[in-house]
Amino acid sequence: MTSTALISRIASCHSRATRWLEKWIGPLALLLMRLWVAIAFWRAGVVKIADPAGTQMLFESLYHVPLLAPGIAAVLGTWIELVTPWLLGLGIAGRATALFLFVYNLIAVISYPDLWPHGFWSGLINLGDFTDHKVWAMMLLAVVAWGPGKLSVDRMLEKLRHGSIAQ
Repeated sequence: MTSTALISRIASCHSRATRWLEKWIGPLALLLMRLWVAIAFWRAGVVKIADPAGTQMLFESLYHVPLLAPGIAAVLGTWIELVTPWLLGLGIAGRATALFLFVYNLIAVISYPDLWPHGFWSGLINLGDFTDHKVWAMMLLAVVAWGPGKLSVDRMLEKLRHGSIAQ
């Protein structure tokens, strides 16, 4: 086998592998990222709604949400964390929901200075400060960039609109 034929064969294998990964692994990865973040936010919402008085106290003493009164921020935060995870997990308005939760996540980090004991900017590159929030942010940005993927209500509705649900 000549070197040209070998390179051609390798390129062909690479192309087939890339198509397979894009078809199967990409959608699965996007689904798992959506679910991972959705579960994290859902659990936070469940904790908040289980103890409204404790949640109110946290927003009055520890969380410093900009522009909102603590009572409003507590109720709003609780319901955001109970509703938007379902939208994200199911892939409904996937990009918009992911962008909304990205901003919400950023506000949560900014509002709770105890997450960044080494300072906010240092914490961005420090592996120990608000690590979960950084991972969620990266996963949410992936959904913003590539959409919720084939395994989503958005994709199903798109196929219905175009009359190709069987594909």
